[in-house]
Amino acid sequence: YLYNTNYVIWDNIGLQKEDRNIPSYQIMADVFDKEKRSEIMRSVKSSKNKSTEEKLISYFKENKITGWRRNYKVYGKPDFVFPKLRIAIFEDGCFSHGHDCRNTHPEQNKEYWQKKIARNKARDQDVTQHLEKLGWDVIRIWECELLLKNRGLLEQKLISVRI
Repeated sequence: YLYNTNYVIWDNIGLQKEDRNIPSYQIMADVFDKEKRSEIMRSVKSSKNKSTEEKLISYFKENKITGWRRNYKVYGKPDFVFPKLRIAIFEDGCFSHGHDCRNTHPEQNKEYWQKKIARNKARDQDVTQHLEKLGWDVIRIWECELLLKNRGLLEQKLISVRI
């Protein structure tokens, strides 16, 4: 077959000529069934949002903010917790949590991503409400708010809860 950045033209698998310019993600069959593919994807562990967490850690250190913990056992698994102040901080990726700050709308597999983002938003709302009922302050920081040009937004959120 010939590979093109947008399409795979399949000469050796018997597709009709009119089917040859279908995007490859619509033609290629997965070698695993749906259940097995789901099992595999569940077992894949991401590096979390390490780079964004490192940016916030740098901000905390630059501003001598202390008392925070990572991997603290609290409902919803916040990225940072200030246990004495009962503050939970979540760093949400702009794409995967549906922030409308830039081009964060998927072009491929739109239906899948729209459902995934909707589930993430619903879970975020559930976690926030649950923690607030337990007396926690919850801060949700968008990935884009860690950029220097948006530093003011980050500072406003942190000041609002006494950090």
